Amino acid sequence: MKQLERDLGLPTVIAISVGAMIGSGIFILPALALKIAGPSVVLAYLLAGILVVPAALSKSEMATAMPEAGGTYIYIERGMGPLLGTVAGVGTWFSLAFKGGLALVGGVPYLVVVFDLPVKPVALGLAAVLILVNLLGAKQTGRLQVIIVVVMLAALSWFVVGSGTSVQQANFEPFFADGWGGLLAATGLVFVSYAGVTKVASVAEEVENPDRNIPLGILGSLAFTTLLYVLIVAIIVGVTEPGTVSGSLTPVAEAAEATLGGAGVAAVIVAAILALISTANAGILSSSRYPFAMARDGLVPKSLAEVSDRFGTPSLSITLTGAVLLALIAFVPILEIAKLASAFQILVFVLINAAIVAFRKGESQYDPSFESPLYPWMQVAGVFSGLVLLTQMGSVAMLGAVVITAGSIAWYLVYARSNVERQGAAADVVRRRIGRSLLDETESALDEEAYEVLVAITREVSQEREAALLRMAADLVRPHDGRVIAVRFDEVPDQTELETAAETQTPADVRFEEQTDELVEDLDVEVEAGEIVSHDTKHAIVNSARHRGVDAIVAEHERRRLRSRLFGSPTDWVVRHAPCDVLLVDNKGYETPQRIDVYDDQGPFDPDTVAITDTIAAENDGHVVFQSAADDHGDEQRNRTLQTYREEIAELLSVPVYSGAETAGSTAPDLRIQRGANHQIGGLLTNGSGEPAADCTEITVHTHESQQPGFLRRLFEWMMF
Repeated sequence: MKQLERDLGLPTVIAISVGAMIGSGIFILPALALKIAGPSVVLAYLLAGILVVPAALSKSEMATAMPEAGGTYIYIERGMGPLLGTVAGVGTWFSLAFKGGLALVGGVPYLVVVFDLPVKPVALGLAAVLILVNLLGAKQTGRLQVIIVVVMLAALSWFVVGSGTSVQQANFEPFFADGWGGLLAATGLVFVSYAGVTKVASVAEEVENPDRNIPLGILGSLAFTTLLYVLIVAIIVGVTEPGTVSGSLTPVAEAAEATLGGAGVAAVIVAAILALISTANAGILSSSRYPFAMARDGLVPKSLAEVSDRFGTPSLSITLTGAVLLALIAFVPILEIAKLASAFQILVFVLINAAIVAFRKGESQYDPSFESPLYPWMQVAGVFSGLVLLTQMGSVAMLGAVVITAGSIAWYLVYARSNVERQGAAADVVRRRIGRSLLDETESALDEEAYEVLVAITREVSQEREAALLRMAADLVRPHDGRVIAVRFDEVPDQTELETAAETQTPADVRFEEQTDELVEDLDVEVEAGEIVSHDTKHAIVNSARHRGVDAIVAEHERRRLRSRLFGSPTDWVVRHAPCDVLLVDNKGYETPQRIDVYDDQGPFDPDTVAITDTIAAENDGHVVFQSAADDHGDEQRNRTLQTYREEIAELLSVPVYSGAETAGSTAPDLRIQRGANHQIGGLLTNGSGEPAADCTEITVHTHESQQPGFLRRLFEWMMF
């Protein structure tokens, strides 16, 4: 695949960053923010600039580690995974287009001061020209950006110097006219004025010497622009009568007219037009790289990653971005949409700060040449302040951000999910922490001491299967000096038969007691035999377990058929209501099993299931084979983490442990053990295991609900493993 040429130097990087910021943020938004916060709007711009610093530092670090086209999308996708990467890529793409449209539509009123022009047609014409310039190449775009920024800054510098002496202190009183609430609301509104500071990261693949030029360009332009914003806004407030420019479409021009006259107005108009054009130009340049980068990762169609042979630019991506920009200008009320763009930009900056933590904590290859100072406190402050600002943006902006997020998630689930196997660094951090917690729980389960098992036997169980259940229960309790309680449950339909059955000992009863007595010496455990007659066997089993306070119930069952899947079965009722663990056995005999397979069922290995497996294997001098449904996956980091997790579990066991791959072609298992679907998210549709029926006995372990993790924990386990 073709690569983009590195031909953007430090002056161009600064020009792109400054040009992306100085636009609607200073020529349009001050009047709207003044209406919200009064004179404290000056502090709002300063506060917004400070709150951008964590994201700027985080992005500078990640840009030196991953100097690729796509910027924000790349960092969040690699750090937080393709799902959030899709949200960030699509959302930032739209928000940049919104901001570009706002710049063009908002710039035209400055032309109207001199010329009587229709706003939308002029904005559409300017947008078309900028799209064409971007199609010609990033180098031409960068040169145009340098020219625009130089002329614009010269005009604004004259405005600042020439108007500074006219500032009246009285115009700043009362400073906090709308209190802290107004200040925070205004800060949230003007926050988007600084969004362009990190736009240059989206063209990092085209920057010369990115290790040096990207951090210098981002941080230098932020400091310069913050100072310029504060000075300009202070002059706007200080040279105009209170309230006269509140809500104006051309606040800087009105301030210039009050201090510099017609020449000042002309200079400001030139600066405003150039600034707003540069904002739109930088927006097209950077936003078009988002679909380009997403296409290379398979999240959007591959055609968007094609680079023009003639111009060396992602022409289709630029064309699509331009089409969206033209549609926004023509049909959407941009000033309202700008609030949505600001809210989503804050959310993206929150994700950026979280992503750097994921990279540092994860084990993926991450080697930045520039490191953010004061880590992780700088990032924590960025996340917290961003969330506070989001609460001040209003319900409409929040709803819009939710809609964009939901649409991005839907796109990922419908189109992109099947195209990617990669997971982010954050997923690996969460996976390792879950694995560590599960290892601790497994170690605790293996150290369990007292253990008492109720073996529930019905009349339908043959003598051979009775013996198998008792031998299995004996293996479970023997290492813990536990006890087996063997109870045969007889069910009769009415009270008369119940009384008769309770008074009469049948040949089957005698056989059951004799069989139990014969096994006691061979089992080398304490066995208590008995019989219970009732109207309802499932209730009798649960009541007996509760009365005796046993740790587990061992009972027979068959693999679930369609009817039991749809309508349930008596064993389902026992599992739901039992006061302890339930081990359901698909009983095909039990004679000193040597190879015991344990399944993770598309999730981590259940601690209780592992403990039971180890106990049985140790009692029979056997070995354990880990069979994982998650082995075959394209994400190498994920596979390494899961392999480490399984190796650490194996070290806890007292018997030899092998993987499924190591035993390929060997003898079939003598016993299969798996956890039940009652606490498996993925297993809800497969009843615990997606594996076909085996020729050996199967034990399905249903852990009591008091020992099960919560729903969110189970969901995380299923997603991560």
